[in-house]
Amino acid sequence: MADELKTKNTHDTAAEDHKAGSSFGLRIRRYLLTGIVVTAPITITVYLTYVFLSFVDDNVSKIFPEQWYQDVYGATTIPGLGLIVALSFFVVVGWFATNFLGRLIINISEYIVDRMPVIRTLYSAIKQIFETIMASQSQAFRDVVMLEYPRKGVWSIGFVTGKTEGEVQRITDEETVNVFVPTTPNPTSGYLLFVPKKELTYLDMTVEEGVKLVVSAGIITPPDRAIMSEDQKKALKAGKSKAKK
Repeated sequence: MADELKTKNTHDTAAEDHKAGSSFGLRIRRYLLTGIVVTAPITITVYLTYVFLSFVDDNVSKIFPEQWYQDVYGATTIPGLGLIVALSFFVVVGWFATNFLGRLIINISEYIVDRMPVIRTLYSAIKQIFETIMASQSQAFRDVVMLEYPRKGVWSIGFVTGKTEGEVQRITDEETVNVFVPTTPNPTSGYLLFVPKKELTYLDMTVEEGVKLVVSAGIITPPDRAIMSEDQKKALKAGKSKAKK
């Protein structure tokens, strides 16, 4: 009897040790995953920022003679100096383009480019895209919508890029809307669809929230404003206002 009791106690102790070991392993795994989730975003952000600043610095520094940089800063490398120079350059070009001489030079340059068979098509397309995106009255990427794509019963997230116009709208019986459906996790690629407006479901989420949803492959889900309390809506609105400032 004593031997049986001793054997049972031994098995119970072994089971508890195994359970404790498993629990410890699960905790370690959970801590590891939490550490990765916490550090990965800021690490990747810092790294990409560093790569971007280094890329700009390396290319801008080629514009100026190395002796100029050495005379002003010596052997010290200032991260972001190239970005400041680039921004200053764009500001100066923008100011120059607003006066008579700048507009004259731009008109002459566009006249020359317009006479080049292939270059004029590429330049015209790029210019139109930038003017559309940068225009203050542009409705591009103002709304997030859901649509049944690529087939009925399957829903996709899309961004309204404008109202369909021209020949596409003329040959379409219903009012259609230009919708850009991005791919995951790279939202810069995707598909342009001309969708009847009545088939679109407009969402309350912002474009930024929609992009996060696409990039994260659905991991980051924006809050549903329809079921949020008034206090939660005010807190969310206050947080966005503070972030903009």
